[in-house]
Order: sequence, then C-alpha cells, then structure tokens
Amino acid sequence: MNALRKPSELKPRGLEPLARLPVFFGLEGKRVVLEGSTPAAAWKLEMMLAAGADVALFSAEPCEELLALAADPVRGSVTIHPRSATLDDLSGAMLAIGAFEDDCDAAVFASLARGAGVPVNVIDKPAFCDFSFGAIVNRSPLVIGISTDGAAPIFAQAVRSKIESMIPRGFSRWADAARRWRSAVQSSGLSFGGRRRFWQHFVARAVAEPEREPQEHERGEMIAAVSCEPGAGDAGSVTLVGAGPGDPELLTLRAVRALQSADVILIDDLVAPEVLDFARREAKKMLIGKTGHGPSCKQDEINALMVTLARAGKRVVRLKGGDPMVFGRAGEEIDACAAAGIAVEIVPGVTAAQGAASRIGISLTHRDHARRVQFVTGHDKHGGLAPDLCWASIADTAATTVVYMPGKVIAAFTETAIANGLPPQTPTIAISRATRSDETTIASTLADLPQRLVDAQLPGPLLVMIGDVFSEKLAASADVKVALSA
Repeated sequence: MNALRKPSELKPRGLEPLARLPVFFGLEGKRVVLEGSTPAAAWKLEMMLAAGADVALFSAEPCEELLALAADPVRGSVTIHPRSATLDDLSGAMLAIGAFEDDCDAAVFASLARGAGVPVNVIDKPAFCDFSFGAIVNRSPLVIGISTDGAAPIFAQAVRSKIESMIPRGFSRWADAARRWRSAVQSSGLSFGGRRRFWQHFVARAVAEPEREPQEHERGEMIAAVSCEPGAGDAGSVTLVGAGPGDPELLTLRAVRALQSADVILIDDLVAPEVLDFARREAKKMLIGKTGHGPSCKQDEINALMVTLARAGKRVVRLKGGDPMVFGRAGEEIDACAAAGIAVEIVPGVTAAQGAASRIGISLTHRDHARRVQFVTGHDKHGGLAPDLCWASIADTAATTVVYMPGKVIAAFTETAIANGLPPQTPTIAISRATRSDETTIASTLADLPQRLVDAQLPGPLLVMIGDVFSEKLAASADVKVALSA
C-alpha cells in the first residue's frame, strides 16, 4: 500500500539570473538629452522621436542625418543646442544618451548624467552605460526587445530576424485594438473569468487573421458570445491537460493556452518541472503527489479538491504526464466533475509511448514486425500485478506491448508472460524519463530485463516496451557491448 500525502502548494522556481532587466520607458512628451554629431547619434534620435520624446540635441556640428530628423520629426520634437551639455541641461531629463569617440568625453557626459540622477547610455561604450539598447521587433504597441548584454549583437540580430518572421506585421493593428477596447471590456459586465475568455477569443482571431483590420463591431460580438457560453458567469471549470512525456516542447498549443489561463494547476510529481515555465505566473501550483509507487494523495481527495476549487469559480488545470486519457485516472476525475455539475475539458497530450518511440527512432507498428500496439498497466490499484491481464494477447509475437508503471512488478510480469508463451529472447526496451535531458534507455531480452532494471535503479517515470520491432535496437546494443569488452 502506498504511503499517503496531502496536496501541497508548489513553490515557484523563480526567475533565473538576468544579465539585464528588460524595461520599457514611456517617453511621449518626456525630455531626453542626446549629445553627439554622428550617424550613430542619428539612429538613437530616430528611436527617441518614434517614442514621442522631446529631444534636446547637443551638437556643435550635427551630421546630415541629425539635421534631417530635426527638420521633420515623425513624433515629438528636437531642439538643437550647438554646444556640449551641462549639469543644468541634464536636470529633469528622463534619459541621457551620448555618442563620443573619445573616452574622456564619454566619461564627462556619463558623470554629468549620473550627477543629475538621469540614466545614461553612451553608444558602444558599455563602461559608461546604466542601460543598453537591444534589438527591436516593432509591431507597436506590441514591442519586443532583445538583449545579449552586449556579448553577441550579431546573435541578437539573428534572433530579431527570426521573431520578425514569426510575428505578422498586422499584429500592430490587433494590439492597438486591444488598447482601445480594454476599458470597454472592463466595464462590459463580464466577470473576471468572462473577460479572460473574451481576450482568448480576441487572440484566437488575431492569430487566425493577423493581417485583417479588427472591426469595432467585433468587440460587441465577442462580448455577446462570451456571455452566452456555458458557465459564462463566475462558475469555474476543470481542464485535464496532457503534459506529454517530459520535453516541454512537446506540449500542444492548446495545452499551453490552458496553462496560461489557469487559476490553479494541480500537478503530478512525474510532470517535468520545465512544463510549468509555460504556465500563467499568477496561477497557484499544487503538488498532489501521484508518483506511481511513491507517497500519493488519495484519488478521492484529488477529485474533491478539483470540485471545490471549480465551485469557488476557479479555472482548474489538472496537469498529467503523457496523455490524461491513457492510464491517467481521467475517468474517475471526469465522473466526479460531472456529478458535481462542473464543466470538464480534455486536452490530449503526446503519450509516453509516442515520446519514447520517437527518441529511440523505432516505429511501434513497423509492418515487418507488428500488426498492432497494446498499452497495458503494470499494476492494479493495490500496487500488485494486475490479475486480469490478457496474457494470450501479451504473448502474441505479432504485437508491440507497452507496459506503463512497471516498476515493482516487472519481474512477475516477465515471468508470467514467458510462462504464457512469450519467448524469453523477445527484444525489450526500458526507457526512463523519456524525452527529458536525463533520459536513460536499456535494451535487453525479456528474460534479462528484471535484473538489468535492479542493477540500473532507474528513476521514474519508467516505460517498458516489448516486441520484435526492437530487435535491431537490441542487436546494436549487443554489438556495442562486444566492442567495449574487446
């Protein structure tokens, strides 16, 4: 019998160390001091004007680019002073930017700015900078900044180019519509959850038709649609989400959307921690201890917790490793929610078997070796070997068998399978933490597998796959052993 646990809140991992803190200054109507006469200064002037700043330009001999921008600013304003800036000039400025070839001039400017309490940037001279400019993807009011802390500007530009290709230019229109509509949505009478669903609908339309101009009537249509949705008030909901076998990049888009809209996330211990990087930061994360053979929460307690949270108006995500509908006790949780009148949504995930097969590069249904695939559980609800397994089916050499949660019963499982006619030399693969960085694979014959697992002491989650489709993998493993012993 497994030891029992109580649900416990998962402490967030927190941010990894940041080389730079990304911040965005609102410069419209604010004063910025810029000193310099070069094209590099002109590029910074163009950025400041695009942000709506009123720029005091100190330049004895401004280049043609500076003069052109000052004569016809797209936003903001430019006042040219044919001299160097003083401490009084810098007083009250939002930012100070300098373009100097000489370090002594740069040091004087930086000292004046800091003396006036103004953040300073000296172009291409990081020793004199309080802040830096990164590469920019401009879909204003959607603006994306990219920084490598000055270590690899070319890399930052490459990343910018990649993002540029991914973010349609039409997103600027949708971001502007979001800004215009926010106050109307806030006062629409929708609940907090309803407003969140409104913005989910909004984003779905933006992604589907990014180059289209959003129309004003659509706001009312989406508000009406959300108001008519089941549970459109403050009622909560439960979403069973498949986290996949481990690699967070195997999450589906729908799973990511569910994680980003959750109020509470209930997590099995076997879910890879990196998956939570995609979750809404404000969501409460709770460990509910489903570990296979370790201490676990009672299923009835998990069911009751989901229902209680949903009845309190929370959007609950039940995050499960692999696919929730494959040995994930989804049936019991769906029944509990249905009995309580709680809406349930299912988000399938990449199964552990699919993830494992992809990593070893073997088709589970290779037509030269298998006619079907079967998923079986290694143990019953009491932790012992399931008494009702169809051993004739498992002994069928035309099948590929995937055994979930085999840890403590693998010796009894293999012994019984062999006794029922499955050849002892049947190729077998055991894979621990499939698709994760610490994944471990053992290729063995069926008869030798239990001892190999005892010797290896692999951590969970563990999967065992049996069948002739793995014969080449087993042969390659044997060749490696022979080569090493030689």
